[in-house]
Amino acid sequence: MPDAQSAPLALLIDLDGTLVDTVGDFVAALQATGRELGLAATDPEWVRHAIGRGGQRLVQGWLAHHGAPPAWFDAAWVTYSAHYAALNGQRARVFDGVREALPLLGMPLACVTNKPQANAEALLRHLGLRDAFAAVVGQQAGLRPKPHPDALWRACEALGVPPAGVWMVGDSRNDAESAEAAGCAAVVLMTYGYNHGEPVSAVPARAHLHRLDHLPALWGGPGSGSA
Repeated sequence: MPDAQSAPLALLIDLDGTLVDTVGDFVAALQATGRELGLAATDPEWVRHAIGRGGQRLVQGWLAHHGAPPAWFDAAWVTYSAHYAALNGQRARVFDGVREALPLLGMPLACVTNKPQANAEALLRHLGLRDAFAAVVGQQAGLRPKPHPDALWRACEALGVPPAGVWMVGDSRNDAESAEAAGCAAVVLMTYGYNHGEPVSAVPARAHLHRLDHLPALWGGPGSGSA
């Protein structure tokens, strides 16, 4: 991935673990699903390490973690999806520095996430973040989830910019791999996210930041604090 020194034309920003801490929503939805299926309580730390690769993989891993047969997946997925949609945003919080950052970025923004499209839109609206984004690209028919590049390409198309002119901002190896596959100019990783339980500092990136409002300093723009 080429090293970008100047300001990007646009930014693609991940949702879970980058803009919003959503572990509480995932845990609550899995707990409710588990009660219906007769499974034990869900460990929040297990969830924190498991999220980021899409809801279906989360539920498949959760069933395996509890020793449930794979044949339970279809029923579990329907039940989980209903609970998550009902609970979406109730236990989520915006990470420090996000609200401060969005007015400072000064370029087109797209939120690119493996969360289902309707849930992503609803969460951003619930938290008052939706208007900051010219486009939101979530899980939908015809798009493979990150780390495949499909959603990033769709977001670039919506913004009218080439992938080589954008930076991807995320919290995990999943985001870095998707940015590389899409041909993005750079990836920036936040240190407070999930990254499947692994140190995000080990993932190559243009920068590893502690707050999103440090991002403009990478191209000499306004920001609070250093990168």
